[in-house]
Amino acid sequence: MKFYTLFLILFFTSCSHSDDVLVHIPEASGICYAKNTNSLFVANDEGKVFEISTDGKILREKRLGNYDLEGVACDIQKGKLYFAVEGDDNILIVSQKNLTAQKEIKIKRKFKKVNVLKKDKKNGLEGIAITPNGIYLSNQSSKKWPKSDPSVLIKINSLKKKKVAIKDIVDHGYKDIAGLSFHNGYLYMVSDSENLLIKYDLKNGKTISTKKLQDFAQEGVAFDDHGYIYFADDNGRVLKYKFEGFL
Repeated sequence: MKFYTLFLILFFTSCSHSDDVLVHIPEASGICYAKNTNSLFVANDEGKVFEISTDGKILREKRLGNYDLEGVACDIQKGKLYFAVEGDDNILIVSQKNLTAQKEIKIKRKFKKVNVLKKDKKNGLEGIAITPNGIYLSNQSSKKWPKSDPSVLIKINSLKKKKVAIKDIVDHGYKDIAGLSFHNGYLYMVSDSENLLIKYDLKNGKTISTKKLQDFAQEGVAFDDHGYIYFADDNGRVLKYKFEGFL
């Protein structure tokens, strides 16, 4: 009887968990929503980008090159996708229309003479989000500001030059931030090691609320215009939830 009860618990838990899986994509490391096409773009660790519908159909798939793509942001005004490239800590700009790489932007590593982005294999840029007042990227690290290579957000104002300067630092107080998304005036961050979704007020520099997530490899977060939130899971999935009441 005990075995049968345990089987039922495991069965229904597994079913409810699988209901959250929108689509399986290998090493899904970042995600963004494009309002103009009502579709999602997913970055992959092996240099691939996937376009998927909000009901989980893979619409396009293309390898962009030998890149470790971590985060992705959709700039529908310019018809561009911006990818955070780990290792080099660069931004790769890609055409949304034909998924061709256009140029790569380098980021200066120092801010006020402090080495914010230390080039190594353990840490680096992970998330990227477009906000009304600039572009923010997360540096995935276990250290805090002002130590070398801290876990902070960096802000850049433009992608017009081949090499851009860090204009500001956001010390949010969390570690291992792997994904970013701007939604309804707030910045949402996911911490991979803490399995945490964080709602953050950039203007006032404070956390609004947090939510503990399932234990999975959350690498990206995005919101659509229909009330859903999506997570890129580096274990090979994209998860979808109704956002109302989620946080």
